[in-house]
Amino acid sequence: MKPRITIAIDGYSSTGKSTLAKQLASHLGYIYVDSGAMYRAVTYFAMQQGIITKDNFDRQRLVAALPTIELDLRFNPDIGYSEMYLNGTNVEQEIRTIDVSNFVSLVAEISEVRHKLVAQQQQMGKGKGVVMDGRDIGTVVFPDAELKIFMTASPTTRAERRYKELLQKGHEVTLEEVLQNVQQRDHIDTHRNDSPLVKADDAIEIDNSDLNREQQFSSVLTLVHRVSKNL
Repeated sequence: MKPRITIAIDGYSSTGKSTLAKQLASHLGYIYVDSGAMYRAVTYFAMQQGIITKDNFDRQRLVAALPTIELDLRFNPDIGYSEMYLNGTNVEQEIRTIDVSNFVSLVAEISEVRHKLVAQQQQMGKGKGVVMDGRDIGTVVFPDAELKIFMTASPTTRAERRYKELLQKGHEVTLEEVLQNVQQRDHIDTHRNDSPLVKADDAIEIDNSDLNREQQFSSVLTLVHRVSKNL
């Protein structure tokens, strides 16, 4: 039996990190953790409580409320992956809107939020056999992960993919709005003081601008087998 490893997938927004991570976890029989969903859930909580709006963001109020925020990823066998629950309520659909996307990078900047979620993520991956995607998985959450992937693609390509995905889900958005969101999140993610988005020194970069899902999955699965074989 091949040893179970930790697979850390980082990269820019809308590069298909979650899609790849789900494919790998399903194929390998690993646990999949969408760390971005956790930040989105905290953002959704802040929006529901009026903590963050287009005109104001009360960061201290959010920090004070953190002990009341309970996040839980529960596996749904009907869809084959885990869904996000916030304080006992399934919010998987609510956290995927463009409104949440517009605020999530601002929430993820807050050190207290990151510390809370990183600790929870590290606990989830203690037993290995986990695929986790996000912004700081290979640099902060699992710096000793056996395989680190860093995904990138042009902003235009990512915006077009995200735009089509949102339309399929029934959201009313424009391509220009989505592109602006992608560029804004890139800037915030790479310039924040706490755990900015950077490629880990030992991460393998994959530009999937011209790759389809099957090509991407095949290439990364080859890397997984290579790493496992060498352990």
